[in-house]
Amino acid sequence: MVASVQGTHIVPDRVAVVGAGMVGLATAWFLQEAGIEVTVLDREGVAAGASWGNAGWLTPGLATPLPEPAVLKYGIGAVLSPSSPVYVPPTASPRLISFLTRFARNSTAGRWKTAMEALVPINRQALNGFDALAKAGVEAETYEAKSFLAAYRTEAERSVLLEEIEHIHAAGQGIEFEAITGDDAREIEPSLSDEIGAAIRLHGQRFINPGEYVNMLADSVRARGGNIVTGVTVKDIVDEIRGVRIVTADGESTPYDAVVMATGAWLGDLARQFGVRTVVQAGRGYSFSVPIAHVPAGPVYFPAQRIACTPLGDRLRVAGMMEFRKPDAKLDPRRIDAIVEAARPLLRDADLDARTFEWVGPRPCTPDGLPLIGATSSPRVFAAGGHGMWGITLGPITGQLLAETITTGRTPVELAPFNPLR
Repeated sequence: MVASVQGTHIVPDRVAVVGAGMVGLATAWFLQEAGIEVTVLDREGVAAGASWGNAGWLTPGLATPLPEPAVLKYGIGAVLSPSSPVYVPPTASPRLISFLTRFARNSTAGRWKTAMEALVPINRQALNGFDALAKAGVEAETYEAKSFLAAYRTEAERSVLLEEIEHIHAAGQGIEFEAITGDDAREIEPSLSDEIGAAIRLHGQRFINPGEYVNMLADSVRARGGNIVTGVTVKDIVDEIRGVRIVTADGESTPYDAVVMATGAWLGDLARQFGVRTVVQAGRGYSFSVPIAHVPAGPVYFPAQRIACTPLGDRLRVAGMMEFRKPDAKLDPRRIDAIVEAARPLLRDADLDARTFEWVGPRPCTPDGLPLIGATSSPRVFAAGGHGMWGITLGPITGQLLAETITTGRTPVELAPFNPLR
């Protein structure tokens, strides 16, 4: 291996990226832009984790910290109910209880504001990451949301998001919107039922088919000479004097100049030995696809029910829930049923009993709601994860900024709050 030198910084020649989701593949792609040879390793396959079945929203205007004051309003009885939008199994492990305790401590107005201000600079650049990929020839499409509606039964329910938007603006992040009536919302989107009495129309947002997009990003990485190896489990990362060594479960041991850990909800398994003490907990989300008489022109959000709907071809993807459980636990059909029953009265002519592609995926959540992006205790080992619900929105810009860090040795200002060693 030969690594080049820029000043006192050694630029790696060969980098391994562990994780073939949006964040890992975007990092690999932007490293290739800098002339670095990349190998991407994943234990299952491209987009096999949280990148496949999520809502696919590109909504930096709504990318806010997950720990928020509203979370504290859920009682113990609510979070223990399988039908609750936020669910904690009654057999929670000590590790999960520790995470939830820290999460609750960060769910105050003051800490939310601090975290929100930390996210604003990277949120502002988020769509630029997608544009950079498109400009360079990545064929995956992003779709302008001709309409993006947050729909409610009552104006009182709507006031919660209006207040949150005020706080978002106060933190320095812009988002264009208008408050409209239920009738106005139905005129824009006939797929909304008569139950909807108030709505917010958001402007300037986009969406993607996430599984399709990530697979096409993988195709681009391969076309540019990158190697993507699936079905391989990374057991250990060994930090050596001149580089790092990837050790896999089948006994293979391969040297690289540097490694990026982009393993989503499993990030802590490899990162802990490199000084990363922040717990990364799976906040699992569910989704399925249904036929609907009128496919919306853009995403539809039911914030009170925590349900996100996205048009994908001739069907509607319905996603929701936050379930704090082991990342690889089996799909819980009670959670699907809860989404169905919550969405049924709000959508018109959606055949919620003709579901396909029932799915659960583990979002990687941190106690403070901020991702872990940057160098660890080893200058050759980097973390990229913990984005919570915003790994798709922030994936490309994360990859672009982390590639800049790896190739220059300097941390972009946007990444400063996300130090993995914090």
